[in-house]
Amino acid sequence: MKIGIGYDVHRLVPDRRLIIGGVDIPFEKGLSGHSDADVLVHAVMDSLIGAMGLGDIGVHFPDTEDGYKNISSLVLLGKVYEMLSGMNYKIGNIDAVIIAERPKFSPYFDKMKFNLASVLKTDAININIKATTEEGLGFTGEGSGIAAKAVCVIENGEI
Repeated sequence: MKIGIGYDVHRLVPDRRLIIGGVDIPFEKGLSGHSDADVLVHAVMDSLIGAMGLGDIGVHFPDTEDGYKNISSLVLLGKVYEMLSGMNYKIGNIDAVIIAERPKFSPYFDKMKFNLASVLKTDAININIKATTEEGLGFTGEGSGIAAKAVCVIENGEI
């Protein structure tokens, strides 16, 4: 069993879609980034890559690569799953938190879990997603950006 932690943050900007957990969420702003800037999926990817001892998402999916421009983060998560299964690991569980004042994410949690579980070939029960605010403090509290953190446990696939 191995444990990994991930963190990601992106700035909120006008004229961009807000995609979190692979879900297109109606909102007046979206997240700026090279890919679709899905902070939740990026944090999960970072935790899995960390648990495997393979660095971070920037090592594997650099923002200098044109092939990753506007790519769905779920596609990148699929590539992380290929690394995971190639090393004979499977998902134990994932616990993630989205940090933002707005919008409310709870109506989308089930779809987010389904999206992640489908790509990672695990049961949705192995994935927990929650959200919190920072009570108006910091860049997320001021509405300048959204952050996400994730922790994962991976296990040898022969278990």
